[in-house]
Amino acid sequence: MVKSAQDALSGRTNGFRRLLPFLGPAFIAAVAYIDPGNFATNIASGSQYGYLLLWVVLFSNLIAVLIQSMSAKLGIATGKNLPELAREQFPKPVSFGLWVQGELVVMATDLAEFIGAALGLYLLFGIPLFPSAIIAAVGSFAILVLQKRGVRTLEAGITGLVFIVVIAFTIQVFYAKPEMGPLLTGLLIPKFDGVNSILLAAGILGATVMPHAIYLHSALTQRRIVGKNDEERKKIYQYEFIDIVIAMVLAGVINASMLIVAASLFFENGLVIEDLDVAFDQLGVLIGPFAAILFGIGLLTAGLSSSTVGTMSGDIIMQGFIKRSIPLYLRRLITVAPPLIIIAMGINPTKALVMSQVVLSFGIAFALIPLVIFTSNRKIMGNLVNKRITTVTSWFLSLVIIVLNIFLLYQSFFG
Repeated sequence: MVKSAQDALSGRTNGFRRLLPFLGPAFIAAVAYIDPGNFATNIASGSQYGYLLLWVVLFSNLIAVLIQSMSAKLGIATGKNLPELAREQFPKPVSFGLWVQGELVVMATDLAEFIGAALGLYLLFGIPLFPSAIIAAVGSFAILVLQKRGVRTLEAGITGLVFIVVIAFTIQVFYAKPEMGPLLTGLLIPKFDGVNSILLAAGILGATVMPHAIYLHSALTQRRIVGKNDEERKKIYQYEFIDIVIAMVLAGVINASMLIVAASLFFENGLVIEDLDVAFDQLGVLIGPFAAILFGIGLLTAGLSSSTVGTMSGDIIMQGFIKRSIPLYLRRLITVAPPLIIIAMGINPTKALVMSQVVLSFGIAFALIPLVIFTSNRKIMGNLVNKRITTVTSWFLSLVIIVLNIFLLYQSFFG
């Protein structure tokens, strides 16, 4: 990979072969954008408001392109990841506090992923949730084995899982036969319909812009291909930006497809769906068993792949903020405990998913603000420093995200 990357940077290869060595990191980060929490928010939004909030999905993914590109650029420019730079730049108590909240974010992520994967197994095979969660845990360990075979093997495996989810929901959209007029209106005209629609929009945004993906992407690019000078680092970033756009487009297609299916089937038939198992059943009724099976496969695949990414993020967060590490398999073993306990307690899986998104929403600011600070600092970034328009846009969008998530937190606890 190193030789092919150097050939690409020197211009000795052309076309897709020039791009190929740089593809992969964004696909791993993109898994965070299609986790089971997205299933819950997109299905709820589409069933309650039709295509009304489809523009929020588009807006969220445009933000994701900007945020993930800054994270990737940070790793390329500095050779360090976001937690490592935070440890160096901030006082020790601040760094420790960021580590604690980062670990809480990873726990909330694992909760969502395992419940989603367990629910997928339950819906597909009728296995009770607790045994399904045990099986999902074993499956996540199996995916981690790919990492032992090298980063390219892991990237290929994760990319394959992403495409399974893409195919599953693309086929569902085909069978759902959405109306193009209302669909395009919802996609291109931003509007709300009452406080609850704003709450759901905040949920979509919170489920899309994930804090652990911000930490992770900087680590995926920091030593993957190292530029020898400013010019090479700039070229590397240009190639990685293409990787990000492709991966985020795929994530956007998946999220939009979820909402479109819910709008064209559930909303049009007057069905308000708040539980994923009900969505599974109704897909079987309205389209047929094949559509329900595709939904279950998508949920299972998204849960398994995103749980692996959560484990990787946790390792990066611990190493970066406090210079400590535990074996990935031990971390995986520790992080499966809370989801298993919650499932064993019989808590509604969809409600647990929604609560996990609340915790994740709380963590966005703690990842996003340091990212904008560092990528706007020329001493840190060199010639890859943010342009002024990027900095202004980033601060504005950060403010929007933080305000929406404060609103989400307030509504969740006091609304």
